[in-house]
Amino acid sequence: MDLVIFDLDGTLIDSKQDLAEAVNATRAYMEMGPLPHETVYSYVGNGAPLLIRRALGPGASEEAVARALEYFIGYYNQHCLDYTVLYPGVRDLLDVLRGAGRRMAVLTNKPVRISGVIIDGLGLGQHFFRVYGGNSFEQKKPHPVGVETLLAETGLDRARALMVGDSAVDIRTARNAGIKACGVTVGFQPESLKEEPPDWLVDDIGDVGRIVLG
Repeated sequence: MDLVIFDLDGTLIDSKQDLAEAVNATRAYMEMGPLPHETVYSYVGNGAPLLIRRALGPGASEEAVARALEYFIGYYNQHCLDYTVLYPGVRDLLDVLRGAGRRMAVLTNKPVRISGVIIDGLGLGQHFFRVYGGNSFEQKKPHPVGVETLLAETGLDRARALMVGDSAVDIRTARNAGIKACGVTVGFQPESLKEEPPDWLVDDIGDVGRIVLG
């Protein structure tokens, strides 16, 4: 593979606790009780607006969701690196791929500014030629616009591009763009990979290196 496109949350970084803390801080702001962290984790993957809509429940008004989302973004901006860490093996994998001359990018549904802050804060900025977030385009994953843009920017063949992610959203994104997909089971929603079986499934993200390099 010549181009490797990574999801962020649940794939490269373990951000579960920071997201759960931010969601429950938002619920407290909205005068609601906390949710179990496992419940919050199940809501992650489709972007902050849907995360907050789910966290507030089906009875929340559009005005309430907008107000809560604004608070959530502000809170998470200040606390996105309190507990967030790289998954084991991520830095080594990225170093190997970078050393082998592979082009790498991040395509996440997390807002792009916060994504950049986290990537830079964890010392990964030099590995990626591009970071695209959920607000980089009019459509989020699983729409293929992010992948299509990265292919156009690099001029690389889609047959030699790989999407790596932890959820069905990532696999659907790859399918919609006509590229290969690798699922990792360490993330937030590994059970969803049964809905959208990837071309490869790995328990250790270091195994992605063997897929990419052959």
